[in-house]
Amino acid sequence: MNQDYIKPDAWSIIEEEFDPGRVKSSESLFSIGNGAMGQRANFEEHYSGPSFQGSYIGGVFYPDKTKVGWWKNGYPEYFAKVLNAPNWIGINIYVNGEALDLHTCTKVDNFRRELNMKEGFLARSFEAKMPNGIEVEVKAIRFLSIVQDELGAIKFEVTPMNQDAQIKFDPYLDAGITNTDANWEERFWKTLEVKADKGRGYVVSKTLKTEFHVGTYMQSEIFKSGEKLQLSPEVATTDDKITFSYVLDAKKGETAGIVKYAGYVTDMNHKRSDLVQAASMVLDRAVKKGFDQLKQEQKDAWAAIWEMADITISGDVKAQQGIRFNIFQLNQTYLGKDERLNIGPKGFTGEKYGGSTYWDTEAYCIPFYMATKDQNVARKLLTYRYNHLEKAKENAAKLGFSNGAALYPMVTMNGEESHNEWEITFEEIHRNGAMVFAIYNYVRFTGDFSYIPEKGLEVMIAIARFWHQRANFSKAKNKYVILGVTGPNEYENNVNNNWYTNYIAKWCIEYCLEMIDKVKDAYQEDYTRVMGLTSLNEGEMSDWREVAEGMYFPHSEEHGVYLQQDGFLDKEIIPVSQLDKKQRPINQKWSWDRILRSCYIKQADVLQGFYFFADHFSKEELKKHFDFYEPLTVHESSLSPCVHSIQAALLGRMEQAYQFYLRTSRLDLDDYNKEVEEGCHITSMAGTWMSIVEGFGGMRVENDQLSFKPQIPEQWKAYSFKVNFRDRILKVNVSADKTEFSMEGSDSLEILVNGKAVEVLPDSTVSA
Repeated sequence: MNQDYIKPDAWSIIEEEFDPGRVKSSESLFSIGNGAMGQRANFEEHYSGPSFQGSYIGGVFYPDKTKVGWWKNGYPEYFAKVLNAPNWIGINIYVNGEALDLHTCTKVDNFRRELNMKEGFLARSFEAKMPNGIEVEVKAIRFLSIVQDELGAIKFEVTPMNQDAQIKFDPYLDAGITNTDANWEERFWKTLEVKADKGRGYVVSKTLKTEFHVGTYMQSEIFKSGEKLQLSPEVATTDDKITFSYVLDAKKGETAGIVKYAGYVTDMNHKRSDLVQAASMVLDRAVKKGFDQLKQEQKDAWAAIWEMADITISGDVKAQQGIRFNIFQLNQTYLGKDERLNIGPKGFTGEKYGGSTYWDTEAYCIPFYMATKDQNVARKLLTYRYNHLEKAKENAAKLGFSNGAALYPMVTMNGEESHNEWEITFEEIHRNGAMVFAIYNYVRFTGDFSYIPEKGLEVMIAIARFWHQRANFSKAKNKYVILGVTGPNEYENNVNNNWYTNYIAKWCIEYCLEMIDKVKDAYQEDYTRVMGLTSLNEGEMSDWREVAEGMYFPHSEEHGVYLQQDGFLDKEIIPVSQLDKKQRPINQKWSWDRILRSCYIKQADVLQGFYFFADHFSKEELKKHFDFYEPLTVHESSLSPCVHSIQAALLGRMEQAYQFYLRTSRLDLDDYNKEVEEGCHITSMAGTWMSIVEGFGGMRVENDQLSFKPQIPEQWKAYSFKVNFRDRILKVNVSADKTEFSMEGSDSLEILVNGKAVEVLPDSTVSA
């Protein structure tokens, strides 16, 4: 049974009625961010019930010492994790001396929490009876500015309802925080300075080991009945915390309010010696504009994002809410302003997976950012990996590879491998292929070939060297094999000849050789530079070719399919439909030993290859493989339903595609995997976008042209989306009886619709 307390709404995530058992789940779902920082939806006021406090800063991490019983050569020294940063949202509230705490209130009525995705703010309101008998009405609004991304703002209002009362606001900054997932229960922060100056509070901290310096700051304004009061606060400090106290009297029905401006400045953007000054300048701008103007700026900035990124769905509110939630969270996590940053699987919504970068970015996120932003955003994501190339070579060298071979990390903050599971670190090497596929995908969509001679070719050569060395020749098979791997299906470890891994290895080598020839012909200067830098010669390339041409692929003549790995048919093949539902999810109910011996597939594996390389296989081949593997797939990875939705749509199985779409779009909202309290699945949210645009819309790039094969689920009346294809904005509107295409700007665009050429002229609409 999935959770269903989120109210269906086209533009907002809404929770009504207060339930302590849902607090941690809602803290994830209602998270807010601005690309540079983000936070779980913790209450501003004190809450004594179970809660998962979390506030995070992009790029700030800690190398938590890996915790293993048996150390192996090549094992990562640490597990990088995004840190729970100093808490600036706190505003403790006292009414006649008693703390406002929803966990201890004797009655809570009209509780409502809203994440307004259209305008980018979090709002909460409720009426509560406190243990001292006073009844209060509370309203709070909070947002993280995407215009000034070092700044957040809170407005918090308290109205005594049944008697006059003294209201005390205690806004604070607290650097004495810990991570929920610390391996050794270490403290990750050291506080360097706690300071009050002219009504402003500052805490300067640094991370241990990584030495990130962060200035956390605040300034507050106090209001009564909407009028600003000139109150001087009492100031209290400890080694890690600063609190300001404001006391005022409010009559029955009179509203007391506080506006708090706060946030972070870091030494990633400022000199360490200037952090307090930098924070003060942010506060100067914030106070000058005021809460209402800042909120209007936020609304306008989000309107600009939605203008390009929105997908509209008519006739299905839950589907509409799902896709907008996914698009909203992706934009809260990454906006492409800083090429030092990337997209963690949980974004700023939790600590699981350490907030680090995975292959998810290249496989799932880049298509979303290419099509909904300008191409420079996607280019920055590619550049992030180029900047880590030397680290990738170091990672490979630790495992015994040589000659400049590169193995990109499964998990990283700075290019260094920092995953803490050996079967992932050493064996899940297919991630290397996603790095090259992302370059290919970027060039295919944007037409920007220049990235390859400038940066991409060096990456491809280093990865080709890895695949050449990782494969070995099998005399028994008279083929090259790749042994001891984990494919995308992490429910099989240490298998031989995972089809997807072998296939993408072969493709990477062949694509690299093809690009070397292209660069040699058209970019002679870059060719000379790269060949000199890598010392690559014809003999080595000939050896690569031999490996690619001789690659082994396990295949079953009986079933007419490529096998996921050599021993797959040795397993007992029992469809998921025959599993007792009480045994699901198997990753929570079964031992790891039982999972590894089973035929059950965590996520698309062979079918991941059929998705990436759709033009390599016929529809009949896809059908055979889909019908063989999907019934064995438990979809216990967030990355699974979207790939299956796209492929079901390609096969014309729209009801199945729709069900997979719902699962991917509402994975967190409906908590399919019973784990949303740990954070949302940010990187897979790009797959939701792909499910509509590439699945239902059938968008591909064919022969250097955009191609569409539109379909529509019967549950929908219509849907629309925009794509930025080579600096031309195309809008697609699909209904049951027709598809309309329209262009913005002054250029026309010829596209393919169901295989036929259609020209879309500027500022006009064409039906197809």
